[in-house]
Amino acid sequence: MKRMVFILVGIMITFFIIHTAVITIDGLSDEREASEIGVVLGNKVNKDGTPSKRLQERLDKAVSLYLDDRLQTIIVSGGIGKEGHDEAAVMKEYLIKKGVPDSFIIQDSNGYDTEMTAKNTLEIAHQHDLSTESITVITQFFHISRSKLAMKQHGFTKVYGAHAEYFEWRDIYSTIREFPAFYKYLVD
Repeated sequence: MKRMVFILVGIMITFFIIHTAVITIDGLSDEREASEIGVVLGNKVNKDGTPSKRLQERLDKAVSLYLDDRLQTIIVSGGIGKEGHDEAAVMKEYLIKKGVPDSFIIQDSNGYDTEMTAKNTLEIAHQHDLSTESITVITQFFHISRSKLAMKQHGFTKVYGAHAEYFEWRDIYSTIREFPAFYKYLVD
């Protein structure tokens, strides 16, 4: 019995390591294809109303993709954080200051989690007559695989990822947390 438990635990640990390696590689391997839509997932806004460094890097990635003609429309998706700021409004303002025209940005202030962002993005695409064929999700590397899965589950055909070039120690915890979160999305 002990041997069977040991083997089972070994298999689970091996599976976890392989899965974590796969989502890390996927998240760090930005696809170079153009998309009609790019969606930037929200994150913390500082108390003074400026994007956190993590959020700023996501937005800078979106600006870079836009300037490279790889995005036609940018959806900024976030909720109202505990700091009291509308993440999507702050994100839109930041993009405008970086030279993205207001007419290229659509604000989703109800993107409180990945699932809501995927659902809202599909609704926004339909409301604005945008194609649901291709979309690029812009977030942290560890979150790319689950974000792509959520977009596919909501009807986007070709889903690409682009990661923010910002890393911090808490990414280790976040990467570990993605293991159960990914499978929760896969099953739901």
